[in-house]
Amino acid sequence: MVFWVFGYGSLVWNPGFEYDEKIIGYIKDYRRVFDLACIDHRGTPQHPARTCTLEQYDGAICWGAAYCVQGGPEKEKAAMEYLERRECEYDQKTLVNFFKDGDSEQPILTGVIVFTSTPDTVSNKYYLGPAPVEDMARQIATAFGPCGNNRDYIFLMEKALSDIGHEDDYIIDLANEVRKVLGIVGGVPKEKKLPSPRIPFKAHMTSPLKLGPLPEAVAMDS
Repeated sequence: MVFWVFGYGSLVWNPGFEYDEKIIGYIKDYRRVFDLACIDHRGTPQHPARTCTLEQYDGAICWGAAYCVQGGPEKEKAAMEYLERRECEYDQKTLVNFFKDGDSEQPILTGVIVFTSTPDTVSNKYYLGPAPVEDMARQIATAFGPCGNNRDYIFLMEKALSDIGHEDDYIIDLANEVRKVLGIVGGVPKEKKLPSPRIPFKAHMTSPLKLGPLPEAVAMDS
């Protein structure tokens, strides 16, 4: 068996498993949204991080990377088991067509696996749903977990998409809103006028959103 998996989040810059081929391309009628909770990697049950999932949207395209895994049952099984642990907060495996730049009519791959989540807060315990960009930015700016800050996740995603030549306006806008929360413009902390130079500067941080705890899970970066 040979399988392909499509990465649209941290798999773009950090696949974490052994693969045989990588192709930059896109899938159709899906777009990224930061509507999924992460409670064990870049967040906690008390203060979940926000991570991206896919939302069906007619006419949209989502750029990322497709990875091929082949070489026998043991290698393929190991890769899939790793992905299932890492993507455990996603409750669906969807099969999609994969396109390369310039091949807008005919996919170069069919039956590509992509991890997605049911957009239902009742049936999917990790689904947070949409929120105003300001609220999402405050949550992302302040969430952190055992493996790092939530804000690093979106900044790394912004850079990864730029590196492959396909920036995502939604990600850029959200990342910039996070910078505003952190008091950062262009990556450089804004200067504040203080009444006395002897008073140390303390960067302002908006208080985190108070969200209800979610059940524990075991996962790596999504």
